[in-house]
Parts: sequence; structure tokens; C-alpha cells
Amino acid sequence: MPWKNTDARYSTVSIALHWLMLVLLAVVYACIEFRGIFPKGSGGRTLITEAHFMLGLTVFVLVWLRLFARSLGVAPKILPTPPDWQMLASTLMHWALYVFMIAMPILGWLITSAKGQQVMFYGVDLPLLIDENRQLAKQFQGWHQLGGTIGYWLIGLHAVAGLYHHYVVRDNTLMRIMPKRG
Repeated sequence: MPWKNTDARYSTVSIALHWLMLVLLAVVYACIEFRGIFPKGSGGRTLITEAHFMLGLTVFVLVWLRLFARSLGVAPKILPTPPDWQMLASTLMHWALYVFMIAMPILGWLITSAKGQQVMFYGVDLPLLIDENRQLAKQFQGWHQLGGTIGYWLIGLHAVAGLYHHYVVRDNTLMRIMPKRG
């Protein structure tokens, strides 16, 4: 499984992590959107909330692997080369997404810690990051919800930009991150 990007494509590891994290983020968002189906205090709601926590923390772990893989070589070239402003916008978008994938799980962990609750991560009870403080938990929760809304926009704009480059500009932006066929 190649770790290094080439001039034409991202590495197999980077491609796999990109699409895996898309699926994980979709499920993390789905957990929060659909938890209202279950009444408060029910087993179903607890299960879906714990899945949200665990998968969010999985994103947190994997984002560091993505950043490591990204550091191994340069990004593949976009052909034809886009204008400088598009390259800057792309760079800013990617870093905003990385900040999002790091900050949101930390905020979630801080919320549960401030509520005095343990977070289980694949069978391991994680330590509380801070002492119980219900007022601080509410503040963190507000930031987490705002971050979730911003995340919808970041992910959506990222997807639209990829499709725009593929179908309108007709450059190789999207193909650099697509899995190989056949």
C-alpha cells in the first residue's frame, strides 16, 4: 500500500483515508440527526449517542494518520494549473477541514468531561479532560453545535468544488483522489 503521492495521484493510503473519513463523518452526522427518533434516556438513544462519540474520536485518530500521509511528498499536480486564487482557496479549505476534524472531537470530549461522563472508545474508558462543570459543558456544546453547522458547509463546499473542477473546468482535481479502477 503506497504511502507516497506521485505527481499524478494521491497515495493509496491518502485515498483510502479520504473516502473512509467521508463515510465516518456522514455516520457521525447521521447519529446526531437521528438520535431524536429515540426518547431521552432510552437504550437506542444512548447507543446512537455513544456511536457518535466513538466514531467522532475515530475521525480524530485518523486525521493524524492523514496528516502524516500528506507530509510524505507533495500534492499531485492539477492539470491544467488553476489560477493562484483557486490554489489558495483550496489550501485554506483543506486546512479548515483538518482543523474541523481535530477540534470537533476534542470539543465533544470536553463536553462529556464537563458533564462528568466517561467516553468509551472501542472498549476503553477515556479519562476526563476536565473536572465536572455544567456551565462550561453548555458553552462547549454551543461551540460544538456551531462547529457542526460550519462542518456541513465546509464538507459541502469541498464536494461542490471537486464536482465543479471535474464537470465544468474538466481538470484532474477529482481524479487525483479517486480510487483506481480495475
